[in-house]
Amino acid sequence: MYFGRLRGGRLGAFLAGLGFVLPGFLLMLGLTVLYVEADLSGKVDEIFYGLAAAVVALVVRALFRLSRSFLTDVPLALLAVAAFALTALGGVTFVVVLIAAGLAYELWTRAGTREARAPGLDLTLPVGLAILAAVAVPLTAEIFLEGLKAGLLTFGGAYTVIPFLQETSVEAQGWLTEQQFVDGLALSGVLPAPLIIFSTFVGYLAGGMAGGLAMTVGIFLPAFVFPIFFHRQLVGLAENPRIRPFLLGVAAGVIGLIAAVAVDIADTSIVDVPSALIALGAFAALMRWHATLTVVWVMLAAGGVGAVLQLTVL
Repeated sequence: MYFGRLRGGRLGAFLAGLGFVLPGFLLMLGLTVLYVEADLSGKVDEIFYGLAAAVVALVVRALFRLSRSFLTDVPLALLAVAAFALTALGGVTFVVVLIAAGLAYELWTRAGTREARAPGLDLTLPVGLAILAAVAVPLTAEIFLEGLKAGLLTFGGAYTVIPFLQETSVEAQGWLTEQQFVDGLALSGVLPAPLIIFSTFVGYLAGGMAGGLAMTVGIFLPAFVFPIFFHRQLVGLAENPRIRPFLLGVAAGVIGLIAAVAVDIADTSIVDVPSALIALGAFAALMRWHATLTVVWVMLAAGGVGAVLQLTVL
C-alpha cells in the first residue's frame, strides 16, 4: 500500500491494498465456510493432525526471526522474557504488556539524559480503545472493533496479530476454542496469501458471514487509512528518533507475547511423538528454505505426512 501510494497516489495505494487483500480473503472465506458448514475438521481430521503440528513450527520460526532482528541488547531480551512471564504466568492483558515494555525500554535508554523525565508516549490511543472495549455494541460491531484494535495495536507482520486475536477470541470472548484457533492458522498457512488473513476465519466463527467481513475490514482498515491519508506523517514518524526506543520496547514485548502463544499452540497441537517430529521437521524445512511458497509447501507436506501416519500407523 505504501509503494502503491508512492507510485499512484491515493488511488494507487487503495488498488495495491485491494489486490493484496482480496484474493486471500476470498480463498480464506471459502475454506472457512467449508470448515464450518461441511465440518471439514471432522471429515479430514487426519490432515489437520499434521497441519496443526506445522503451525507450531511457523510460530517458532517467527520467534527466531523477530528475536534476531529486535533483541539487540540485554535489556530488550529481558523485556521479552518478562512479557512472556506476565502473559503466560500472570495473565496480564496484551495492551498493558506492550505499553509497559515500551515505556520501560524508553526510560532505560533515556536514563541520565535530559529527556529521562519525559517519555515520548501518547496514551490517547490505548485509553480510547479501552473505552471502546467497555461500550456494549452488537456482535458484528464488536467483532469489527476487535479487528480494528488488532490492526491499530499490532505491527511488524501477521505474527504480532496472533497473540492479540488469541487473547480476544479464545480467552476473553470465547468465540473459538484453542483447537479452532490453531485450525484457522493452519488453513491460512496453506494459502498463497498473507498469514494475517486468518482473521477472516476468526470473524466468521465468531459471527458468521457478517462477522468474517467485519473482522477483515477492521483489521485491514488502518493499513489502508494510514498510507492513503497520513503518508507524510508516517514518514516523519519513522524518522523520529524520540519514538524509536518505545517501539523497540514494544517489539520486545511482542516477542514475549508470541512465545506465550506458541506454548499454548504447542500444548494443543503436539499430542504425541509423531506430531512432535512433524513439528521439528517443518521447523527445519522452514529454516533451511526461504522461497516464496516455502510455507505453503511445508504446510501441505506436514498435512500429508500426518494423514498418512493417521491412516496407517496411528
